Parts: sequence; structure tokens; C-alpha cells
Amino acid sequence: MQKEGKSSSLIKRHVVGALILPVFFAYIYYLPPEPFFLILLISFAVLAMWEFYAMYKVPVRLYIPAILIGIFLSYVVCYHPAFFMEGFFISLFLLLLLRLLLIPTPFKCMTDTGPAGLGFLYISFFLSFQWLLRTGDHGLENIFLLYISVWLADSMAYYIGTYLGCHKLYPAVSPNKTVEGAVGSLFGGALGAVIVKSVFHASYLSTAGAIAIGIIIGIATLTGDLIESMFKRDAGVKDSSNIIPGHGGILDKIDGFLVAGPVLYLIVRYF
Repeated sequence: MQKEGKSSSLIKRHVVGALILPVFFAYIYYLPPEPFFLILLISFAVLAMWEFYAMYKVPVRLYIPAILIGIFLSYVVCYHPAFFMEGFFISLFLLLLLRLLLIPTPFKCMTDTGPAGLGFLYISFFLSFQWLLRTGDHGLENIFLLYISVWLADSMAYYIGTYLGCHKLYPAVSPNKTVEGAVGSLFGGALGAVIVKSVFHASYLSTAGAIAIGIIIGIATLTGDLIESMFKRDAGVKDSSNIIPGHGGILDKIDGFLVAGPVLYLIVRYF
């Protein structure tokens, strides 16, 4: 019975992936980044923040304004990055002011504001780096480098971990992740980077450079996955939601991108 349930979940995972991925990649490839890519990022940010706040039971009076603050912070980072410090201050100040005024008791103020503030920083702010990647030099190549490397890193980690995994990686945070799956993540990231270099004829990347970047993306993807697992175990949930059949929630699908995006941006900018 358990095997049948696992098989059914795997079939759903494959069907949904086969339907969504071609549309997703065509959307990014053919449509201009403004406004379409920006709309995509904001949509993911809003849904993922909603899942995060629901997971931590942030009061509705606070989490709806927190989502709006996250959108504001994304706007500042994407369009006025020079004013990030001001945007960061305004975001946190608004959150604290709203908690002070909307919930007239100091009881559980840290319980409310902690997840609310971390949510828009961890999700909305981290996602904003993808806009900087997409609109920078070699933007299309770099965003596909990110997406395909993370997708293959995540997939290789899942399948190698499922069928070959024997040694637990970090059971206190994620009982099902294995050392073998972690190696698969690194291999998948490197493979994705080499594929993107070949398909896009990215002459600005050497083969060795692409492999190195892919391995780093694989590490970042695994780290992002573990971070989200930490949050989910703390909140006592298996998935952030069940919005995507066989895959869980939006946050479950973008956890690797949340860390890998900023990491790739730093590599592109400084190396």
C-alpha cells in the first residue's frame, strides 16, 4: 500500500513537471523581462510568503501587510538597489509599527514579528536577486544557468537519494536526505551548467568554469532545501502547502532557488 502511494505520488510529480516546465521555460525565453519576469517573481514571492506565514500561524492582521511589505522591498531591490538600506529600514520599521498598532498587547510580539520579518527577507528579498541576474549582462543565459542547474541538482538529489541513498546526511533536520543524494545535487548542478553553456554557446564561460559554478549551485540548492526543511520541522508540517500535486507548495519548489540565486549573482558580479 505504501509503495502504491509512493508510486502514485511519483506519477503526479512527473506529469505536473512535464506540463509545467516547457511552459515555464518558454515564458522566460520568449517574453521580455519587464513586466513578465517581474510579474513571475512577485507572484512566486506572494504565494511563498503566504505559505510561510500560514505555516507559522502569523496573525492575518500582520501577514497580509507583511506580504505587501515584501512586494515593496522587492521593488526597491529590483529598481532602486542603491536605496536598499532605506528600503530595509522602512520595511522592518513598518512591520514593528503595524505589530504595535494592530495587536494591542505585547504578548507573543516576537512570535509574531519574527516569522513575519524573516518571511519577506528570506523569500521576497532573496528572490529579487533573480531580477538582477536576468537584467544584467548575459541575463538570459545566467537565469537559465540558475534554473536548469537548480532543477537538475534537485532532481538528481531526489532520484539518487531515493534509489541509492544509504547514509543519512542530516537526520535532525531532514530524515530522508542522504549523502548520496547530496553528491547527486552537486553532479546535477554541474551537468546543468554544462548543458546551458553548450545550448546557449556561452563563450564567456569556460567548461571548467561552468562545472565549478554548477557544483556551487548544487551546494547552494542543497543548502536552501535544508533551510526550508529546518523551518518545516520547526513548524511541524511536511510540506509548505499542497498547491502543486505531487510536489507540495510553491515554497517547496523554490527553496533551492532562494539560496542559489543570490549565490550565482555574487559569482557573476565579483568573479
